[in-house]
Amino acid sequence: MATILIPIPSTDFDPTETAVPWRVLVDRGHMVRFATPDACPGRADERMLTGRGLGPLKRVLMADVNARKAYAAMIQDSEFTSPLTWEQAGATAYDALLLPGGHAPGMRPYLESKPLQELIVASFDRRALVAAICHGVLLAARARRADGKSVLWGRRTTALLHRMELTAWALTRLWLGDYYRTYPVSVQQEVTSLLADPADFNVGPSGHRRDSLDQLDAGFVLRDDNYLSARWPGDAHRFAVEIDTALRGV
Repeated sequence: MATILIPIPSTDFDPTETAVPWRVLVDRGHMVRFATPDACPGRADERMLTGRGLGPLKRVLMADVNARKAYAAMIQDSEFTSPLTWEQAGATAYDALLLPGGHAPGMRPYLESKPLQELIVASFDRRALVAAICHGVLLAARARRADGKSVLWGRRTTALLHRMELTAWALTRLWLGDYYRTYPVSVQQEVTSLLADPADFNVGPSGHRRDSLDQLDAGFVLRDDNYLSARWPGDAHRFAVEIDTALRGV
């Protein structure tokens, strides 16, 4: 089976967007390796795991039971507890690069990492499968080739939607401030600005149902050749299944 590389930050990555794909891909026989800035195990956004501070929106915004169970198993996995560094990741053999998201402040070093941007360019250049979800798409979009253009230039993509990001921020900013606004410009706005044509950004179907392995149709994933993208944690199961499908050459 294939080897999938998942780089994550030291802290604040989204547990659903990381653990659900890990669970699905490992269960389907793939090897999943991790990379962090310092080769120490990363820690997910605690608020997404516990719901602490989310107030009356706790049940809607936090990771669901499927994601929490997957995360509890993932952090015991030997590949998770013994990650590579971001710099070492480029010298590792892998078939797919998976870029999870997250919105809390600890995500910024990951989203702004030059070594990871170089890794993404190299992955596209050698035609490895690149899969990005939510803010992970922003990291991919910021990766530029020698001509200064994003690796997503000329490709179709989706990402965290402007309306999703601003809705979560507006509903929680009285007590959480800018917790849901990683940057002043939304993910959709910045990603779109780096595409060849604004029409290359696909918002997908309306609705905010979370998917599951029994309800894959609730998720949305966009495939453009060797590149896959998804919008939010609610797409994570379908995202993982589509990665597996692509790796099997279907």
